[in-house]
Amino acid sequence: MIEQNRTSTQQLPSELIATVASQCRNAVSEDFLTLSEALIDRFGPSLDAVILYGSCLHSCSLDEGIADLYAVVDNYRDAYSQHHLALLNAWLPPNVFYLEVSKQGKTLRAKYAVISLADFEKGARDWFHPYIWARFAQPARILYVRDEANQQRMYEAIAHAVVTFLRSSIEALGPVEANVEEIWASGLMLTYAAELRTEQKTRARHLAQSNLDDYTQLTTTARSALAGILEALPNGHYQCLPSTADRRRALRRWRLRRWQGRILSILRLTKATITFRDCLDYAAWKIERHTGVHVEITPMLRRHPVLWGYKVMWQLLRRGVLR
Repeated sequence: MIEQNRTSTQQLPSELIATVASQCRNAVSEDFLTLSEALIDRFGPSLDAVILYGSCLHSCSLDEGIADLYAVVDNYRDAYSQHHLALLNAWLPPNVFYLEVSKQGKTLRAKYAVISLADFEKGARDWFHPYIWARFAQPARILYVRDEANQQRMYEAIAHAVVTFLRSSIEALGPVEANVEEIWASGLMLTYAAELRTEQKTRARHLAQSNLDDYTQLTTTARSALAGILEALPNGHYQCLPSTADRRRALRRWRLRRWQGRILSILRLTKATITFRDCLDYAAWKIERHTGVHVEITPMLRRHPVLWGYKVMWQLLRRGVLR
């Protein structure tokens, strides 16, 4: 990973950490706690935390859909009984797996990623690519944490993700006046473009609107860490202070992230064919859910998911289904 310097923990506003802690402790459905308990059983003493994020976050149940979870572990060697999985996870975190749990006659499903706490902290603070900091600047819930020390590290890492996301988004906006919704929506669109994603541009605006209260609190409490690039205005808007030259440099970085993200996405998708059971069916379901485009899982694709998967991916890129 290309890395970049970010705000040190000493410079994180205490108000931002408190806001992150409050949001991460919001109540969730018992279904998600059941899935968390399954990960506790699976990883045992190597598990530091379980985080819920993504589109199922506000669901009352998991009758439909798949939960997005992160299993944060102390180290990869202790997390796995299979050595090759530990090596793959250390080489390109995270590893992604599929989980099913039966509860009172229904099946709960989750996609969970495994990452070490050290890599999670680096991803939120230092990685050039937004894979971690874009996901966890958005609302999340901590379903389990090992102890108070790990809890504090999780809060600080997520606070770093917020600051990193806002700084990168504001620099790309340049010298303009913007409200919270515009800042977050523009940042989300940039981060979607930095991965092979199926979401439409309207998805970023929808997320910014539906989570506006959370984003407003985060922006307000993060502002002291953004001195020099963001100034609050009396009308509730913000003045973004980067110059036009700063904006050009920021947009060049985002173009680089886009190309870097395509390579990383292909590598992670290739790795998922080893770790993620039914990954082809999941990918096809997600593409159709977000775009309405049906992807046929042919016998040849099932037999050679990597080789034929690249062909399908190229076709989807040419059609504009993936961006």
